[in-house]
Amino acid sequence: MRLWKWLAALVLVVLVGLGAAYLNRMTIFAMIARSRLPPVEPNRPVTWAQGPATAPEGERPPNVVFILADDLGYNDISFNGGGVANGAVPTPNIDAIGREGVAFAAGYAGNATCAPSRAAIMTGRYPTRFGFEFTPAPVAFERMVGTEAEPGALVKPKFFANRLKDMPPGSTARTPDAVNTLSMPAGEITIAEVLKTRGYRTIHLGKWHLGGKKGSRPEDQGFDESLGFIAGGAMYLPEKDKGVANAKQPWDPIDRFLWPNLPYAVQHNGSPMFQPKGYMTDYLADEAVRAIKANRNRPFFLYFAPNAIHTPLQAKKADYDALPQIKDHRLRVYGAMARNLDWNVGRILQALKDEGLDDNTLVIFSSDNGGAGYVGLQEVNRPFRGFKSTFFEGGIHAPFFMRWPAAIPAGSRYPYPVGHVDIFATAAAVAGAAVPTDRKIDGVDLLPYVQGKTSDRPHQVMFWRSGQYKVVRDGDWKLQSSEAQNKVWLFNLAADPTEQHDLSRKEPAQVQRLLALIRAQDAESVKPLWPSLLQGPVFVDRPSGQPQKPGEEYVLWDN
Repeated sequence: MRLWKWLAALVLVVLVGLGAAYLNRMTIFAMIARSRLPPVEPNRPVTWAQGPATAPEGERPPNVVFILADDLGYNDISFNGGGVANGAVPTPNIDAIGREGVAFAAGYAGNATCAPSRAAIMTGRYPTRFGFEFTPAPVAFERMVGTEAEPGALVKPKFFANRLKDMPPGSTARTPDAVNTLSMPAGEITIAEVLKTRGYRTIHLGKWHLGGKKGSRPEDQGFDESLGFIAGGAMYLPEKDKGVANAKQPWDPIDRFLWPNLPYAVQHNGSPMFQPKGYMTDYLADEAVRAIKANRNRPFFLYFAPNAIHTPLQAKKADYDALPQIKDHRLRVYGAMARNLDWNVGRILQALKDEGLDDNTLVIFSSDNGGAGYVGLQEVNRPFRGFKSTFFEGGIHAPFFMRWPAAIPAGSRYPYPVGHVDIFATAAAVAGAAVPTDRKIDGVDLLPYVQGKTSDRPHQVMFWRSGQYKVVRDGDWKLQSSEAQNKVWLFNLAADPTEQHDLSRKEPAQVQRLLALIRAQDAESVKPLWPSLLQGPVFVDRPSGQPQKPGEEYVLWDN
């Protein structure tokens, strides 16, 4: 009898312990995650290689500065008639690039998520041509996002544990750098490599997210100098820093993963990780200004890719305090991040002016995809439907500007579809560099189009794909196909630019014609370098954090 009581007590203790562990699972997860973070050294000064002391005589090729924001929505800048919190956060510096150059009214991201879009930019090719189809993410991230639904969710995500066996060697290890084995193939040619053939100094600042396997790091892919982070993100400041304002999304498994797993750290040319100095976006802009000054007397390509305004939502306290009119805390933090990004873009533009480089520099600005629904803010992509991870216009219709006073008329607005794939050929052309001829380049040089030298469309047909979710735009017809849902959406964007009226039932012949184009493009693509481990719903007409309702439109996103 006494033994039975002891066993019962032991079982009770175990059950209580398991219950406590379950209730505190996120705290336990965070402790484990932080214990696995790599060591981070104190801040160290960065010394940029100095160019010539004086500028060469005669004409020189134009500099190229490409600024890529992260998860910046179409409506997050005031140029498009809105801005965060109904215009409470003007973005004059970003707007100036569009006002003083060309604004692409139909500018498209390479993909609806970070990494494939960046691969399209760097190579001028659809990333499905070389298997870089999904955004590299740790297995723990995929498992969390693929198993933890929002509270009260009607549509649940899926995690495909059976596909782990097909992952590349080393990518499933429980180490922070395992995800870096998921890399863009080393044989792909980047715009940095092309510009180096014309004597350009090439500099990368910020987010890379194209892998860290040998041959795929920025230093291996044509960049003379690189300062930033290889994986998909970093903290802007330590969570408990006195100068930071934080906002968390408790319903969002992505957010719950990021806070304990992201380091506050950068690398310089593959060095050990060390702390930046101050707020991350400020720090990267500080170094961009210093790099411009170091290279003022030789042609350079500067790729400025901050993680702003991607989650985790962390604003500098000074920017947060400047927006007291925004009462919602999360919206205020988000707006403060947009304000800070714009200010730092202005500092880079001013550095070009200060060094006398302004007229002869091509400045390109865009976002890697649309604003994210998981931040819980409705208006980020207004007037378009959809969010990041969807191929509705809200997920891929990005801010896209080019400014080059010596060659592009100010105040230009270009109406026809263009994309991130075009940045490669455009930058190569202005530098007088040849593009590779041993592979298909999907992008084109946009200058003849914006200068009015040709009236043709740069692209009659454009494609996007993420696993079973595939999209084609042919002229003004756009077809989305979610094979997992056995569903298609057909829109005529000339008459319906915000995709309100699905014509798939009324236009079956168009559906079949466009599906044939998708099949033909699939035949030119290759198998993904690694399988999709998760498939999750992304709702089209409302952000995360709100109760799901029966009949609401959603897509199934693979990653």
